[in-house]
Formats: sequence, structure tokens, C-alpha cells
Amino acid sequence: MDPVVVIGAGPVGLTAALLLARWGLPVVVLERRAAREPAGSRSICQQRDVLDIWCHAGAGAVAEEGLAWTTARTYYRDRELFSWRFAGAGTLPACVNISQSRTELILDACAAARADLIEIRWGHEVTGLDQDPAGVTVRCRADGGTARIRASYVVACSGGRSGAVRAALGVGFPGESFDDRFLIVDLEADLPGWERERRFYFDPPWNPGRQVLIHPCPGSRYRVDWQVPPGFSLAAEEADGGLDRRVRQIIGDRPYTLVWHSVYRFQSRVADRMRAGRVLLAGDCAHLYAPFGARGLNSGVPDAENAAWKIAFVARGWAPPALLETYHLERHAAALENLDVTTATMRFLVPRDERARARRTAALERAAAPRPGGGGEAAPAGVDSGRFAEPFWYTGSPLTTPEPTRPPAGRPPKGALQPPAPGVIVPDAPFTVPGRPGVTRLREVLRDGFTLLLAPGRPGTPGGAPAETLLAAARTATAAPLRLLDLGVLDPGGGVAGAIGARPGEAWLVRPDAHLAAILPRPAPAAVAAALRTALGEGLGGDPGDASVPILGRA
Repeated sequence: MDPVVVIGAGPVGLTAALLLARWGLPVVVLERRAAREPAGSRSICQQRDVLDIWCHAGAGAVAEEGLAWTTARTYYRDRELFSWRFAGAGTLPACVNISQSRTELILDACAAARADLIEIRWGHEVTGLDQDPAGVTVRCRADGGTARIRASYVVACSGGRSGAVRAALGVGFPGESFDDRFLIVDLEADLPGWERERRFYFDPPWNPGRQVLIHPCPGSRYRVDWQVPPGFSLAAEEADGGLDRRVRQIIGDRPYTLVWHSVYRFQSRVADRMRAGRVLLAGDCAHLYAPFGARGLNSGVPDAENAAWKIAFVARGWAPPALLETYHLERHAAALENLDVTTATMRFLVPRDERARARRTAALERAAAPRPGGGGEAAPAGVDSGRFAEPFWYTGSPLTTPEPTRPPAGRPPKGALQPPAPGVIVPDAPFTVPGRPGVTRLREVLRDGFTLLLAPGRPGTPGGAPAETLLAAARTATAAPLRLLDLGVLDPGGGVAGAIGARPGEAWLVRPDAHLAAILPRPAPAAVAAALRTALGEGLGGDPGDASVPILGRA
């Protein structure tokens, strides 16, 4: 078969390539740059579930090398308002900070180890896409000339500057830009007590009227983001010593090394379509967010995973072509949720008028005031410094089978874990499998296909079917890889079931991206088969994104 073409060799594109290769598909990665350009921290916060995806892709070094921070502190002027910690110890860090440059080098090494299936072509700028019922022709500028690459499918991970790709597909990119700019500085310094804390300052004395965000990184490095006025000039700031003064207002007279700096203006945009025929848009090519909450790369990597397993299942004949449309349905909904969350944060951080500014000041003043009765604790209600990235819940997806006894709950408090429900990602837990010494946690065995996970207690449940009968019923629904995990056998003490919240007798049908497709309280063979067919996209009807209608590119 023709290879899958991935446009862009950033973290999202490399993740897509690695996951497609795990499904045995050949991949060609096209990157407009001539070579890797390591520069600056850029996207530094990697959430636990994204680390989990990278572990599956072979890039567990991101979690190992990253700095795991534990506490988020929020200040107003010179007073701490509140702090929160990530819930649950977990089997991976809740979050690590690591520079995007280092992440890319780790992913590069993983791709090089899969050279049998992954080819990266540098200096290839995509200029057009021509689709027909059998595939996609990708047109590029390369080596001073032009090139054409034939692809079975395309995953566009070409970043925010993907106007040519989106135009070739007729995809709009509505949204807005924020006038305020943000000065980003990477510095190296010894800051005792700050090594594992994220600090957010509203209106500090050393940046009056605006915000500052400080993140620790490996190697005694820190990432500092200052909100600065629209007319800010980095060149002028450096020339008159203003940049040094900014840094010293935070760290004092101790020595430091300036590693990298830049100025950004943030945008909030989501593509109106994340699928056009055989082309799927992912990462910043499909959505741009303000960074507060780290929802950019932490959304792009799940895009890549969702795209990879669905392309693989359709390409191998394990699922109907209509499954590809659910990529748009699921990941566009995720993009819109992230847009809502980050836009609300930016509205609080950058008020558009004096009335909004007054409301924000009032909320901060209320939070800074001691509680009645002299409790001394600050009240954080109404203060928005960003909600950290979370996996999206596919509770409304057509691939999800609802279960009345497991209704999806609302989002838990900031930093807390979500309860299990159909559509939610399966909680992780320590787990071992006889004969597989390398397996140490549950999710390590959930991403190579569909998994039927049986909780202990099923044999004693009235009407409970034997495990072999349930597996046989599932195999009638698909030729795709399918695994049975009977926790009653593998974990008779019930420790894993208790850790993940599985109730006695339940059967969980888990998708290849570790999300729950169904929870069946009293599993019967017919119900298992029906849930699996639903999770494969059978019965969705015609494919509204069918590539039989050509989408012509533009040079």
C-alpha cells in the first residue's frame, strides 16, 4: 500500500509517525525545514496521559528525563491566594516539564529506530493536496524543484503556519488573536524551594497590571513568561538593560545564565473541519490556544493517537471508512472544549475593557481577603489562572455505548482524577502479567488493539457468562487485534479493580487509545459484540467525508 504521509516533524507529527508504524503502516514524514533547529523551551508541560502515549510509542525517556513538579501556587501582588496539587500518586508523573527541543530529539531517535517503516524527508514544503477515491497526491517544493508523493492517507501536523495546507483542503481557521504579547525567557539559576513548583503571579509589583508565570525545568533551568504591552520591543529591552532588571526582580542578585528568549502573541483558533477526505488535521494545524493550562501539545498528541489507530483500522479492513469521520467528531469536540477553557482564562488574564478589568480586580481582592472568622485561608472563587490539560471524554461519541449506572460526571476539581464512565480514559494502576516482566502498569497492555477487561466477581454474578464465551463473541465482531484481561485470574486480590474503580462483575471494553468504549455491568455475549461493533463505527451510515469527491490542492 502507499505510505501514510505525515506533514510536519514536530512532536505531534513524530508521534503520529511512530504510532502508525506500531500498527505496521509505512510512513513518510515531510518537513519544510532543512534540518532540526533546537531552540528554546517552547511547549514544556507534558501531562501524564500524554507521557503514557509516548511510553507506548517508545519515547518513555520524556517521562524519565522530565522534571516532575507537584504544586501550583497562585499569587496576587505579594500574597499567595491558593495552591493545588495533582491528585493520586499514579504510575507516571502527573506532569513533567521538559523543553520541546529535547522532546523532539527523543522522538527523532525513536523514529530512527523504526527506519524500516518511517522515512523523514527534510526540506519538503507541501504546496498542494490532490485527492481521488484511492488516495492523495501530495505536492511539494524540494531541493530547488518540485516533488509528488503518493499517499494512502495524510495526517497534517504542520503547525500553526499551515495556511497553505488548510487552503488546499478548503478548511477555515476561525478565531481571534490577543493584542498583549508575552515575553518568554529560559534562564539557568539556583532557586532553592522553587525546583518543583509552578508559580503564577497576578499583578506583581515587578510587572504591575499584568501577569508572570514561572515553571521549573530540568538542569536548574526555569521558564519565565511575562505578559507585556502590545508595543513591547525585545531589542529595546535588551539594549537598556531592562531584561536583566526583569529577571533580577524575580531572582534577586544571585547569578544566572540567559539561555533563550522570545516574544509571542497568542491566538485562539480551531479549524472548522479536522478531516477532509483522506486528510486529517492534528495539533497546531487544527487548533491554537493560549498556553495557560498547557493544552496545545497536550491536545495535539491525543490527536495523533486518535488519527493513527483509526487510519490503521480502516487501512487494514478492520473497520469501515466511516470510522475516519469520528476522528473529526471526537477531536473537534476536544478542540472546542480546550478553546472554551483557554479563552475564558485569557478573558480573565487580559480584560478587554475597564468593566472587565474591574471585575477581575474585585475577584482577586476577594480572594486575597481573609475568610470570615479569621480562618486565614484565601478564597479562590472566580480567579482563573488556567485549568491544566486533561484528556477529553468521548462520552458523546457515536463510538461510545452509554451505561445508565455509569453516567459521566462533570469535570472534577482542578487537579483531581475523573471517575470511570463510558468515554473516559481508563485509570492507570500498577499491574503485572505473568511471562511479561517488562509490564508494570495497566495501560501498557491496553493500546495494541481492543481489550475486554473483566473485573473480579463476574463468575458469581447471576447470568455472568464465562470469559471464553465473551471473548469468542467479541471475535465475531472484528478481525482486529483483541485481548482479554481477566482480573479475576490476573489479580484475584482485587487490588487493580479497586484502584481503577471497576465494580464486581463488570466488563470494560477498552479502545486502542485506552478510552472506555463500554462498561457492561452484567456482560452477555451479544452485548459485548454489539458494543465492539459500535466502537468500530459500524452502523454509522454513509461516510460524509468520503474521498470519492476530489479535494483539489492549490499550488
